Amino acid sequence: MNTTYWSWDTFFEALPIVLQGLGITVGLTITCYLFALLFGFVWTFLRRVPNKAFNWIITWVMEFIRSTPPLVQLFFIYYAFPMIPGIGLTLSPFTSAVIGLGVHFSTYIGEIYRSGIESVDKGQWEASRALNFTTVDKWKKIILPQAVPPTIPMLGNYFIIMFKEVPLASTISVAGIMFMANSYGAQNWSYLEPLTIVGIIFLLLSYPSAILIKKLEVKMNTRFDKNAIVKSDKKGAIM
Repeated sequence: MNTTYWSWDTFFEALPIVLQGLGITVGLTITCYLFALLFGFVWTFLRRVPNKAFNWIITWVMEFIRSTPPLVQLFFIYYAFPMIPGIGLTLSPFTSAVIGLGVHFSTYIGEIYRSGIESVDKGQWEASRALNFTTVDKWKKIILPQAVPPTIPMLGNYFIIMFKEVPLASTISVAGIMFMANSYGAQNWSYLEPLTIVGIIFLLLSYPSAILIKKLEVKMNTRFDKNAIVKSDKKGAIM
């Protein structure tokens, strides 16, 4: 079927085929995001190691990952890893995508965590020392509960960004909606309709998510503004 114009018949023929990859696309997005959330903590705590040389190395590695296109990283993990002497690590397309995209976005999420941690009042750190909290209890009961909530809107934005970057995984044969659309187009010499379907799917999923994140951001900002007013009133009352 070779068409140079829009065809509704082709559209409805391609629709169920493209939708077959929706589960893979959504599953890959969630898996990559969870990986990035967890690995982001690794970068955050590594950067807090009190050693200038080590801290410089970690910072350089993070900058290198952020400065390198994720597509290049996916290709390197999937195609180059098996060729490294002494390692020869062969990964499935899905696993390669999770590691590549997960590590790439974890560097940004790590910075979000760092900003949240640095926003915690110094008095809270001093209070944890005064109460003789262990390191685990200090982070679990005092620091993280205060550092994470303000970062939720930014983390939500990165979830949407990651969802839109996941189609890159089609280049290493992850059978998501982009891969299915390209496969249909190659077999039928008709790319307009299947790629339009991909665009519609991303719009239908991304736009409501963006609205939800925006409402959450407004709610969180209102909440913290109220907390700031309460604290200010208390200080004024004490004075």
